[in-house]
Amino acid sequence: MTGRHTIKDETMDPSGFVLLSDYIPGIIQEIRYFSTYNFVGDKIDGYEEPCALLTIEAARALKAVSNEMMVKGFRLKIFDAYRPSSAVRHFVLWGIEDQDLRMKQYFYPDLAKTELFSNGYIAKQSSHSRGSTVDLTLLDMRTGKEIDMGSPFDLFSDISHPDSREVSEEQYANRMFLQDVMTRNGFKPISCEWWHFTLEDEPYPDTYFEFPVSSAYLRK
Repeated sequence: MTGRHTIKDETMDPSGFVLLSDYIPGIIQEIRYFSTYNFVGDKIDGYEEPCALLTIEAARALKAVSNEMMVKGFRLKIFDAYRPSSAVRHFVLWGIEDQDLRMKQYFYPDLAKTELFSNGYIAKQSSHSRGSTVDLTLLDMRTGKEIDMGSPFDLFSDISHPDSREVSEEQYANRMFLQDVMTRNGFKPISCEWWHFTLEDEPYPDTYFEFPVSSAYLRK
């Protein structure tokens, strides 16, 4: 007698992920793609809640970063973490089909939409969808404000490159401070965004997940 064998779609399996606010209670979150304040100007597909999810390995490394930063008087502020592949497809379709430029002045004032892809700011497959990449900055606990990095999150411009010398010495030092602590705890930066880091030894280097950003889905 033969029976059907059901193959589980691993891209919909959140079992290796954690809710970052549970794992690092002191973390601050401003999940931009759940809101309309992002480079598209709309809430992005796949973001069902304004929460950050990461693989347990990336969360563990980020907790070490958080512990070190707390001692120094800073808290981590997360803009994005795990990003479903559906969100990436939303970005790509917006980039090649949508003529809407309403957020251009805020996020890509000096670039055409097509240059967002050619310059590496938007990818057709994102490391975020593998679950071990995070976009973040630091909040100074004395002032309650983000430290000055010289450009805001998701400003697609040369000035946002981590090594840009268009920023002040203090702004450059702030970027290098964040980068140093992140890299010492196992993350690697990229060349075009000071806020973007991926766990060097990521657990799913070839898997791009599809499940939504949702605490409810994570706890199913």
